Amino acid sequence: MQGRTYAMRPSRVLRKLRAGKVALCTKLNLSDARGAEIAAMSGFDCIWTDMEHVGNDWSSVEKQIMAGKMYDVDTIVRVARGSYSDYIRPYEMDATSIMVPHIMSLKDAKAVVRSTKFHPLGLRPVDGGNADGAYCHIEFMDYIRQANEERFNVLQIEDVEALEELEEIIALPGLDMIFFGPGDFSQSIGAPGQMNHPLLIETRKQIAELSIKHNKYAGTVGSIDNYAELVDMGYRFISVGADVIALGQYYRGIVDEIEKRVSGRIQSVYAESGKEGEV
Repeated sequence: MQGRTYAMRPSRVLRKLRAGKVALCTKLNLSDARGAEIAAMSGFDCIWTDMEHVGNDWSSVEKQIMAGKMYDVDTIVRVARGSYSDYIRPYEMDATSIMVPHIMSLKDAKAVVRSTKFHPLGLRPVDGGNADGAYCHIEFMDYIRQANEERFNVLQIEDVEALEELEEIIALPGLDMIFFGPGDFSQSIGAPGQMNHPLLIETRKQIAELSIKHNKYAGTVGSIDNYAELVDMGYRFISVGADVIALGQYYRGIVDEIEKRVSGRIQSVYAESGKEGEV
């Protein structure tokens, strides 16, 4: 329509973070857009879909992004490590953020920033003819400015090698959020699954402290039980729960409860008849 002004959808996560609040996310392993919609309807600020560990294709990711947008919910796409094209496609589908796993060094982090930020912070290739640019309806310079302001990158610290340059990585201009991955980190330090390992606890705290020092946002995975502790530590983006866990617990709960009730009923029938029975 002539005279209409188009703009990029503002990030719900960044709106909360800039207001000093905590953003709540949940992870999706399944590719179905309806699952993404249910998560978005539930009140999360962000849904996190995965292409590192999950065989999602670009079509399914695009539909999940659309499902989130219907409820003004951000989508983070954790990408597989690859070329710059793998980093910019989610943004151009109008994902609010990408998460890049296993940042190993300052050089590695600089390369990611270069590919995910426009001038003057980086040299992300420009198109504008996709969903994020309103299909060329956002003027070129406005598109670049809005993308740098309303889209963010998330760099994951999951390996002991990154600790040598941790502060330099976190202080890097153009880096928006640093995300601590405790699972892979526990492997990296030779203590798989030991979430109470002293180095893991120390690194988690250090990331939060350095993020505050350098005016960056710290993110990590958490639970209902340790959510408040992570917030007190300085984390402002916390991912809690996953679709596969929710479904598994729900279905196991149904089967367990039915088996318990049926077992009790059958045993009661046999007791009344004076016979023993097995379920």
